[in-house]
Formats: sequence, C-alpha cells, structure tokens
Amino acid sequence: MIKIGLFCAAGFSTGMLVNNMKIAAEKRNVEVEIEAYAQSKLCDCVEGIDVALLGPQVSYTFDQSEAICKDCEVPLAVIPMMDYGMLDGDKVLNLALSLSKKKATI
Repeated sequence: MIKIGLFCAAGFSTGMLVNNMKIAAEKRNVEVEIEAYAQSKLCDCVEGIDVALLGPQVSYTFDQSEAICKDCEVPLAVIPMMDYGMLDGDKVLNLALSLSKKKATI
C-alpha cells in the first residue's frame, strides 16, 4: 500500500482530484491511500505518507516543503497545473507512483 498526501492551500480543493486518483488506482488494482491536507499540515503528516504532492497554488512553498520531506525521506513534487486543473487522476497517480519507485531506490 502506498500512502499519498496531496497538499494544497486549504486542504479542500484537491478533494475531487483525490477521488479521481482513487478511481484510477482501483481500475489498475493498485492499493493506495490518498488524502488531501492543507500545506500548513505537511509537518504533521509527512511521517505517515510515502509520497507528497503539492498543488500548483502552493508551489511557492516547494523549498520549505522539500526540507520537511527530505528529513523523512519522502519524495515530493508539484502537481502540473494542467493535470491539476483537469482533475486528471490518472496522470497525477502516475506522478505519485513514479515518486514512490524513486523512494524504493533510496
């Protein structure tokens, strides 16, 4: 099971994207746990996840977020604006899965 955290401005706007990612994972028979949080909660959540994704609206926090994630060896990326805007659960799931593979090689 891969635990994925999506971090955005308030933790609410990614809800539909999370649902679309869960649907994409179910179609592929991939076991995931995906939750949306406010970016300000990253410190509190990082130890319980395998991958962290930032919404494009909080990409300005990347350096700060990366420092938090690095300490816990959690890979981090910013969700591409187009994929986020289109609520493309399949593409964002691909991004998360590719990051989880990188973690496995650390």
